[in-house]
Amino acid sequence: MNELNIRRAAPRDLPAIVALLADDELGAARENPGELGPYREAFAAIDADSHQILAVAEQDGDVVGTLQLTFLPGLSHRGATRAQIEAVRVLSALRGKGLGSQLVTWAVGEARKRGCLMVQLTSNASRADAHTFYERLGFTPSHIGFKMALGQD
Repeated sequence: MNELNIRRAAPRDLPAIVALLADDELGAARENPGELGPYREAFAAIDADSHQILAVAEQDGDVVGTLQLTFLPGLSHRGATRAQIEAVRVLSALRGKGLGSQLVTWAVGEARKRGCLMVQLTSNASRADAHTFYERLGFTPSHIGFKMALGQD
């Protein structure tokens, strides 16, 4: 395999990103790669926000991974900025080959460049393999996350 190139996503990457989001058990039930309209709107909002990086990992010219990195200024910890990693995905056929580690390590490096005090992420409670992966990279399961679904009327 050739080297991984990680870069800011471009609009042309959107179909591949959405396909990655749908390329697992949880994503298959909630994503719709056939209807890109809502994803285009979200992409535009993310791309316009200087506190966001939607990244893709390319190999041999193909998008094989993605993540979203958000920088959160805050008052806690003496006004520290945190980085939040979301939606980490690697093409299912390439999982277990170190691409996810490279992608997350890249995100941590970007957080350091921006002077973040910490990097945080959440992972669905059902993703035991992902939890092992993040712990192997040095993340600790230090908090319990809570969510509230807000219905679409």
